[in-house]
Parts: sequence; C-alpha cells; structure tokens
Amino acid sequence: MFLKVNKSLFTLFLLLTLVYTIAISCKSKTKDNKEIENPTFSEHIAPIIHKKCTPCHRPCSAAPIDLINYTDVKSKLRTVQLSIQSGLMPPWPADPDYVSFRDEKALSPSQKKMIDRWIENGAPEGDPSLYPAPPDYPSESTLGTPDLVIKIQSPVFLKGDNMDKFYMMKVPYELPRDTFIRAIEIIPGNKKLVHHINAHLVQYEENEKTSLTSGKPFVDTEKTDKHKAYELLDLPNDDDTYPLLTPSVTNYLPGVEVTAYPDGIGGYKVRRRGVLLLDNIHYGPSPVDTTDQTTFNIFYSPVPPRRPVKEMILGTSGITDVTPPLIIKPDSISTFSTRYLVPKDMSILTINPHMHLLGKKFLAYAIGPGGDTIRLIRIPEWDFRWQYFYTFKNIVKIPKGYTIVATATFDNTNANPLNPFHPPRRVSERDGSMRTTDEMFQLIITWMPYMANDEFISLEQGMKNTVIE
Repeated sequence: MFLKVNKSLFTLFLLLTLVYTIAISCKSKTKDNKEIENPTFSEHIAPIIHKKCTPCHRPCSAAPIDLINYTDVKSKLRTVQLSIQSGLMPPWPADPDYVSFRDEKALSPSQKKMIDRWIENGAPEGDPSLYPAPPDYPSESTLGTPDLVIKIQSPVFLKGDNMDKFYMMKVPYELPRDTFIRAIEIIPGNKKLVHHINAHLVQYEENEKTSLTSGKPFVDTEKTDKHKAYELLDLPNDDDTYPLLTPSVTNYLPGVEVTAYPDGIGGYKVRRRGVLLLDNIHYGPSPVDTTDQTTFNIFYSPVPPRRPVKEMILGTSGITDVTPPLIIKPDSISTFSTRYLVPKDMSILTINPHMHLLGKKFLAYAIGPGGDTIRLIRIPEWDFRWQYFYTFKNIVKIPKGYTIVATATFDNTNANPLNPFHPPRRVSERDGSMRTTDEMFQLIITWMPYMANDEFISLEQGMKNTVIE
C-alpha cells in the first residue's frame, strides 16, 4: 500500500510539473511574440546583422558596403530589404533544410519576417544601452590576428586583354623555428579577378637550399608544363633533389572563408624555411590593365596536429569518373553523376562542391548497402559567385561499404544568364582546363580515417580568435 501511494503521488507530481512547464512556456512564447511585434535595431536586429552580415560587410572586406551599426543599415534600408526578400543576401546556396552547416549565413524565416517588420515599422533604433558589442575583426582577417603575414613577392601585372590567366608562384617564408600551423588564410589583393588559388607547402631542411628567392617568382602554366615550372621557380634543393611537399594546405574560391578546426585536428608541422607554392592561381579576364599582390595570413597552432586531415576530389581531375562524360550539348539541360565506394570508415569534416558558369543544381549524399542515406549537401540553385567550403557542425561518419554519390545539373541554354556563349556552344571538360568557359564537376572532401566516437566531435568549438598571441 505504501508503494502504491508513492507511485500515485509521484504521477501526480509529474502531471503538475508538466502543466506548470507548459504554462510557463506558453507565457514565455506570448511574451516573446509581443516583444518582436515591434522589433528595434538595438535589441533585435543588430545581433542578426552582426552574425549574418557584418563578417563580409565591413572595412577591408569583399562587400561594397558596411553593415555594422544602425546608421549603416538605416542608410541602405531598401537595398537590405530587397536583397533579403529576393534571397540574394546573405549568400548561402546550400539548402539548410537538407543539411545544417557550421557558420551558416542563411536567415531563418522568422529572422526574415522580423527584419521586414522592423523596416515596415519605420526601422526604430531602440534603446542604445541594449546594443550588443559589435564584432571585432582584425583588418584583412576573419579568424583573428595572424602570427605571420606573407605576400606575393611583388605585384603581378595583369594585362587587360579579357583573357583568363593561370600562374604557378612561390611565396618564400622564414620562421624563427620549426613550428605547427593550424590555418593559412588567403586574402586576395585583387578581389575582382582572383578566381581560385590552390596552395602547397614546400619545406627545406637546414642547409638544403641557399636562397629561397632565386629563380622566377611566377610562371605562366598555360605556356609551361609543371615540371619545367618547378625548375624555373627553382624549387629543387641545391643538389637537385626535391624537398618535402605538403599538399593542399589552403585554397581559395569566391566567397570562401578559411577553415580552421578545433585544436589537434588538421594543421601541419612546418620547417623553419620554405615557400608557399601556389600550384595554380587563376585570374579571371579583365578589360583593363591591373595588378594583384595577394596576402597570406598564417596562424600557428598551440598544439601538435594529432589528427592530420586528407583531401580527395571526386569527379573532374579526381579519383572518380563523371557519368556520362561531362559533355554539355548546346540548348540542353543535362545531369551527370560521380560515385565513390568507401573502402574504410571515414570521418568527413568539410565538403566543397565545384562547378562553373553552367552549373544549375548540386546534390551529394552517401547511400548504404541497405538503402539508408546520409545527407551531405543540396544546392537547389547553383551560384558561381559563392562557392563555400561547407563544414559540418559535427564530424560525419561514412561507414565502409557506403557509396558517396554526387549529381549535378548544367544549363547550357540561352535562359541561363551566366552562359558565356550566345548562341550556346558545346561545353565540356578540356584536358584539366580550369577556364571558366570550360566546365568542371567536382566534390572536394576533407576527411580523416574514422576513430571511435568521431561523430560526437563538434567542429564549432575553438574556431574564432584562438590563435597564439
């Protein structure tokens, strides 16, 4: 009898607690809805602007206007409203309902409605004492204050002939001692023309290389093969042997921000002397003569890289074929795919879909032998101007035996406003060409061999302003 009474009392206690929780929740919800019926900049809009807009819309960034304080936003109200309503801004091509990534720039439907309501109500500033502290971005960086800044040795002249240009360059560096690097951030000197950069580290042992600046500073790879370019840049050791090369330490595409992982994941051990080898720096066409002198921010790591990361490319110039072959006929909308059978459990951190001007849609997922699916990314409306490295919030495990599938749709019709040819022409891959008027279909994956419980590791921690001061 005593046990039954206590069970009844316990049940009654749970019911009362549930009713109380629901009542408090409803009261809080009603209060919140009442508050945002008349949103103000200082209390409601500023936090959204600082998180979603300011990272790009600030001094020394790629965006043409600043969006930091009330005056900035108030002076561009109509532009802000139209950009948000049209989906043009903030730029985030990936579908957040398919997969949610770290540092998403997309606004939620409720955030869009609140900004729109605020503007329609006359854009009140609100109580200045409620302003959140504006984000502090060091000049020319999104990560923090770099430990070392190096740049292309001298400005590169770019002739105004409306032609793409492809160079291989070396950027020498000398450190106080051997160390660890967690991230290298690329800051284009000419943001309008730098289309992409793929960079490696060439590291020299002491006394292997007398001069880091001997040889040419850059070579036109449209006219010179890779091995000859190495010689012209004078990359070999003094005895003509080749130094240690660490591949793909940093990359740049339009819209890309540097990816840095939590302590111990990724990063590189770096010898004191070496060069940053820009294996491929692509400048878009320009109608006028101009120059570029791109900068590289280097961030040291407080701990050794316990879990080095790897990179694989599926599709064009990668380890898997495109099916059918990537040939896009004129006046057609065509879909292609590429597939990779996972040989061992892998942990995926970041993915980067890549296409050019004819790109229309992109989808990637992993499918198991039993048909179960792991979502990776969906881009319903491809935008050539914004090609992010999408980092997951938590590491994604892909088990052995699963197949990673990527499909891409290309629009080679006059209805595609970015189509470079009118009338449309046959477009395809072309001997590894990276010209924007040729096409590419890639899924670039940053990954590690799987270890137990990797899927529970958050990639959102320790990302910003964690460099060694």
